[in-house]
Amino acid sequence: MFLRTIGEEEATGRVAEIYDAQKSQLGFIMAATRCFTSRADLLPVYTDFSSKIRSGFSLGLREWRLITLVAAKHVPSTYCSHVYSQQLIGDLGSKVAVLAVQRDFRTAGLSDRDVEMLAYAEQITKDATQISQHDIDRLRSVGFSDPEICDIALCAAFRSFVSRFFDAVGASAETTFLDPDEDFRAAMTVGKQN
Repeated sequence: MFLRTIGEEEATGRVAEIYDAQKSQLGFIMAATRCFTSRADLLPVYTDFSSKIRSGFSLGLREWRLITLVAAKHVPSTYCSHVYSQQLIGDLGSKVAVLAVQRDFRTAGLSDRDVEMLAYAEQITKDATQISQHDIDRLRSVGFSDPEICDIALCAAFRSFVSRFFDAVGASAETTFLDPDEDFRAAMTVGKQN
């Protein structure tokens, strides 16, 4: 981490509560959490905003993870690619399936609905100024409602923001998220090296 952050032993108030909750869930405090404490007032804001987006997300956890993986590839964010690729192995059934999505989601055997969702997320991450009504109509044509389209946009844009912030302040993926398979790990290293 490039910046000074609040350590677990010095955390108080809401920061301590957030740290305790994450440690209970994961066994450690993620760098992605700690990096927001260079300004201690931001961690609760980030946590509440992230929780609100996720708790109201109209698509499934699998879709959140797929969108995040594709967005992370194009940010590019090694941190988020490692974290979400590990979670997607269970969702997609294998590392091979995750690698296929990482390489090219259009040829990974996903449904037309998934492909349209990920094409939209990819364009948001690369250059949202190029999105037009035609893109929205394509999403509607495969069954997405306007609230679902809003959620795809929120997920991709949120990942673009936080991934860039993580890199800017020096957060790196914890060893827990680094796959032991060297080829898989290399494929998920899309930006800075850990």
